Amino acid sequence: MVHTLQQMMEQLEQAVHPMAKALYKSPGTKVLALAFKKGMRLKDHKAHEPTTLYVLSGSVVYEQGDEKKSLAQYEQTVIPVEITHAVFATEDSLCLLVQGEEAP
Repeated sequence: MVHTLQQMMEQLEQAVHPMAKALYKSPGTKVLALAFKKGMRLKDHKAHEPTTLYVLSGSVVYEQGDEKKSLAQYEQTVIPVEITHAVFATEDSLCLLVQGEEAP
């Protein structure tokens, strides 16, 4: 997994949109890596299963309606099911999304 995350951050230099890569998948759980350059935005969307966003490096703003929550390295937030939200990177950032019934 470390090699995959390093590759994502290297490829991010050329990216024009946030990058996503599946790291793990089982019948009840999925783990995705998300990489952002400063200023990139993951546009409005909904999570269809329980999800937790973890910031591994950098910082992002989680937006849900009028609510904005700044998240720095090692911070996390629970993303409600079927609620429109977005993520904006205030620095180059690497995040993990844990999705599924077992999402903490």
